[in-house]
Amino acid sequence: MGAAMRIFDATKKFPPEERYSLVDQVRRSSRAVSANVAEAWRKRQYPSHFASKLSDAESEAEEVRVWLEFALRCGYLQREIVEELDNAYDRIIAQLVLMRTRPTRWSTSP
Repeated sequence: MGAAMRIFDATKKFPPEERYSLVDQVRRSSRAVSANVAEAWRKRQYPSHFASKLSDAESEAEEVRVWLEFALRCGYLQREIVEELDNAYDRIIAQLVLMRTRPTRWSTSP
């Protein structure tokens, strides 16, 4: 949630012509990470469903990283901000992979 909010704040400064393209894409994918984790958590009693939603979150997190690279190359974000966010999403992906590969560790089933 924190990384998505940081992206929300950073994209407020993008040019108006990017509102319905790059801004929309990076905000949607960053929010989808949190939403998919929330869905996964509610499905944790079913390890395969839990892992599937975590996989979706992982894909969205990687998509965020691509949009950040576009923002950097277009000159909309400074390198330091992109590196900070990229590192945050790298850590998020690592956590998601750990959870996805060991879903029974978080399972609520008996």
